[in-house]
Amino acid sequence: MNKYELALVVSAKVEDEVRDAVVEKAKGYITRYNGVITEVEEWGKKRLAYEIQKMHEGFYYFIQFEADGTAPAEIESHVRIMDNVLRYLILKKED
Repeated sequence: MNKYELALVVSAKVEDEVRDAVVEKAKGYITRYNGVITEVEEWGKKRLAYEIQKMHEGFYYFIQFEADGTAPAEIESHVRIMDNVLRYLILKKED
């Protein structure tokens, strides 16, 4: 199993419950494809480097997980179309 990190930028204009649901849904996609979540970091509201969809701020989340090599592509295909996700990135972590 490889180690990965999913970075999510969630819209700052949604309620806390909606934002938590977005993160839980992303975590659900990881576990659906046999991934094991090792850590979830919430960085809170940060200013974006550039305007995205007329927004200047977003909530940052970093989810570390272990999964097979095919899982990131599957997870990305679902996260790509999620509402309230401004940006995402899955990186493979080196040991």
